[in-house]
Amino acid sequence: MNKPWEMGILRVMDNKQYFINGATPFFMLGDTAWTLFQKLTKDESYTYLKNRKEKGFTTIAAVLVNYQSRNPKSAFGDVSEHDITEFLQPSHDDYWKHIESVVSMAEDLGLYMALLPVWGSVVKNGKLNEQNVEAYTNFLIKKFARLPNICWVLGGDIRGDVGFAIWGKMGTLFKSKDPSRLIGYHPFGRTCSSYWFQDCAWLDFHMFQSGHRRSDQRQLNAWDEAISSEPWFGEESFRYVQQDLNKTPKRPILDGEPSYEMIPQGLHNKNEPYWQAHHVRRYAYWSALSGAAGHIYGHNAIIQFYGTGSDPVYGAIEPWDLGIHDVGSSHMQIMKVLLEEIEFSNSNPMQDVLDSNDWKEQDDNNIAFGNQDNLLVYSYSGKPFMLNGINGKLSGTFEGYWVDPSSGVKSYFGDVILGHQPVQFSPPNKKTSHNDWILKLSRNK
Repeated sequence: MNKPWEMGILRVMDNKQYFINGATPFFMLGDTAWTLFQKLTKDESYTYLKNRKEKGFTTIAAVLVNYQSRNPKSAFGDVSEHDITEFLQPSHDDYWKHIESVVSMAEDLGLYMALLPVWGSVVKNGKLNEQNVEAYTNFLIKKFARLPNICWVLGGDIRGDVGFAIWGKMGTLFKSKDPSRLIGYHPFGRTCSSYWFQDCAWLDFHMFQSGHRRSDQRQLNAWDEAISSEPWFGEESFRYVQQDLNKTPKRPILDGEPSYEMIPQGLHNKNEPYWQAHHVRRYAYWSALSGAAGHIYGHNAIIQFYGTGSDPVYGAIEPWDLGIHDVGSSHMQIMKVLLEEIEFSNSNPMQDVLDSNDWKEQDDNNIAFGNQDNLLVYSYSGKPFMLNGINGKLSGTFEGYWVDPSSGVKSYFGDVILGHQPVQFSPPNKKTSHNDWILKLSRNK
């Protein structure tokens, strides 16, 4: 099996927008498995990891130490009663051996692990603090030194100004003593790591959390996404990417927590509608075709591994071993394959090729991305749209395809001549599912 790190360490490309292993661009397609180490046995872990590998995922995000992990099987991984230094003692050796075995299993499968040293609440509750952060960070550096498939993600659903000095000390230690690993930060809902860490040299890439709310749910006043002074983009996840790629220094950016498949809209009320596979696709394409360096998918049953003995949270209604088969996860690979086909690392957002590139009503926003030889346009609404007079940017003859993002089927509809005159495109009409489509134009060679 070809493993990405065998081609070179994972690093930021020279264009400061994407990742690369050696000379091979790397799209960070992740899955959210926050409680993997606390909830699953080794055999269960293999089932999960193998499923995700087969679906094209490249990275699995999991938390090393939680706060109140709701895990009746084991007291390990829960600092509700202990200082973080308790986990550095020999009494917890079995817990760390289990984690190492799972990370090694991911290594065998060619998967990166995006490891969160703690969930943000561990800092919020004072269990990780300025007095013990150095000891814990040094412990982690030594513990995982031999494994090549790790990047570090600090934070964990927490604002960067909560524990700013702690995160800074941890990030600086990782970067100085373990410099080959990439470092990101997973922030609070509807915020981005750039809001606090833009000038921090230890941070390699930004994450934002577009979150689980509809645009009309800003006033819920729930604990996870309290109203703050930062920009509010509602469901329009692409705006985080657009704002950050224009900042200096430029860094790769990706959505670290979009709306999860099969979680209530707004997160806390299970009487609300649940986010479905087509919503998951919308978040993914809106971000990726705006220039994101990757995308982290999530599923409600998987984040908590419901079905392993814990009570459900966030309205979970199916166990994890059924949730892994829900179709939204398989749709992510379709997107990654399309991006690789058009050489995403040599492509850019191309909103100016749309007839009207000012943003419209939310669901009517189309996203265009490509290069001089290829163009992808994602239409969530499936309504007709125009490409404008391209003025030479994409002039010539192109093969035209409609790609169904729910099946990956490419349907050729003819050659398209692009020049100075606008051209209208009318997506087909699906009979049984949401009518989102991708227009793919490839230069006729």
